Amino acid sequence: MAEKSAQLTIGTSEKPLDLPIYQGTMGPDVVDVRSLTANNLFTYDPGFVSTAACESKITFIDGEKGQLLHRGYPIEELAEKSDYLEVCYLLLNGELPNKEQKQSFVDTVTQHTMVNEQLTHFYNGFRRDAHPMAIMCGVVGALSAFYHDSLNVHDPRHREVAAYRLIAKMPTMAAMSYKYSIGQPFLYPRNELSYSENFLHMMFGTPCEETKISPTIARAMDRIFILHADHEQNASTSTVRLAGSSGANPFACVAAGIATLWGPAHGGANEAVLDMLTEIGDVSRVGEYINKAKDKNDPFRLMGFGHRVYKNFDPRATVMRQSCHEVLKELNMENDPLFELALRLETIAREDEYFVQKKLYPNVDFYSGIILKAIGIPTSMFTVIFALSRTVGWIAHWDEMMSGSNRIGRPRQLYTGATERSFTPIDKR
Repeated sequence: MAEKSAQLTIGTSEKPLDLPIYQGTMGPDVVDVRSLTANNLFTYDPGFVSTAACESKITFIDGEKGQLLHRGYPIEELAEKSDYLEVCYLLLNGELPNKEQKQSFVDTVTQHTMVNEQLTHFYNGFRRDAHPMAIMCGVVGALSAFYHDSLNVHDPRHREVAAYRLIAKMPTMAAMSYKYSIGQPFLYPRNELSYSENFLHMMFGTPCEETKISPTIARAMDRIFILHADHEQNASTSTVRLAGSSGANPFACVAAGIATLWGPAHGGANEAVLDMLTEIGDVSRVGEYINKAKDKNDPFRLMGFGHRVYKNFDPRATVMRQSCHEVLKELNMENDPLFELALRLETIAREDEYFVQKKLYPNVDFYSGIILKAIGIPTSMFTVIFALSRTVGWIAHWDEMMSGSNRIGRPRQLYTGATERSFTPIDKR
C-alpha cells in the first residue's frame, strides 16, 4: 500500500494522473507508472537506469556511500569472515546457515560437481582457439538436454536442484574450457577439496602428479568468487530475469546471462586493466600516462579506476587490495615489472589530488585482474571466472522471480521510424 503519491499533469488536461509512490526498506522511493499505459503513455528511459523493473530482497547498493549489502550483510564482512559457498547459501535462502545447514549445503554442492560424461564430447566440437566464453555459452545451455528432472520452473524443488547443479558444475565446465584450449586432459573434481581449491586443481593440475594448492591462493580465489557473486540488477542479471520471465529453463537463462556478461562493457574490465598495463609497459612511463589520463582531449583512460555505480569508493576493492598484496608476496612477484607498475599506479591514484577530487579510486577489477594474472590464469579466462562467480546471483534472482508473481518482460519503445505508407511494386521504384 502506497503511503504517498505523485501527480502528473499532461498538457492542458484538467485531471492529473495519480501515481502511487512506494518505499523500500532502503534506497530511493519508486513511482509506480503502470497506470500510464491505460492513458496511452509510456515512460522513456534508455538503458532502464531510472526504472525499477522488479522488487527484490537479495542485494542492495548505495553508490554514494560505497555500500554493497547481500541480504543486509556488508560485502566487506562476508569477504573477510565467510566463504563462497556460505555466501551462496545466504543469497539463495536469505539467511546465513548454521553449522548443520552449511555442511549439508556444501555436501550437496560437492556431490553435483561432476558433469555428464557425454557433455565432455561437446568440447571436441569447438576449435582449440575458441574463446572460453563461447564454449561456456554452449555447454551451459546444453545442460538442459541432460537434466530433465529439474526443468519444471514452477516446482520449487526443481528450481533448488537446478541451483545446486549450476553452482557445482560451473567450476568444472570453466576449467574444462581452459584445459581444452591448451590441449591438456580434463581433470575430475576431488570431493575432499574446498570449492576454490577444486577449481584451482581442475585448472592447473595434471594426471601426472598430485596438485599442490597454496592456501593463500585458494583464499584469494574464494574472495574473488565472493566479491563477484551478485551486484543487483546489472545487465546480465536483468537478462537472466527477462529470459526467465518467459518460462525458459534455468540453464538457458544462465547461458543468456553468460552471453551478456561476455560484452566488454560488462565483464571485460579486469582484462582491460591488463591491456592498459601492457600498453604503459614500464614504471618510467607512468608520469606520461597519468598526464594523458588527465588530458580531456586524449582518448587514453585509466582502466580499473572509478566505477559507474560507486560514486565514492568500491567497497569490494578494499578486500581485494589486501588479497592482491598477499598473493604477490606469496608468489615473490612484488618486484615483477608488470605488478610494480600496477602498484605505482595504485599509489598515485590514492595520493594525486586530481584522482582524489574526482574519486577515481582503484576498483575491484583493478586488483582482481592483477591477482588472476599473477596466479597464471590467462586473460581469456577472466570473464569465465566472473561468470562462474556470478552464477549464484543469477540463479538467486531467477528463483526469487519465479517464486513470486512473475510477469513476462515486455519493454516499450519510442518509435521514430516511418509513418504508414503504401507498398510500391519493384518495377515502379
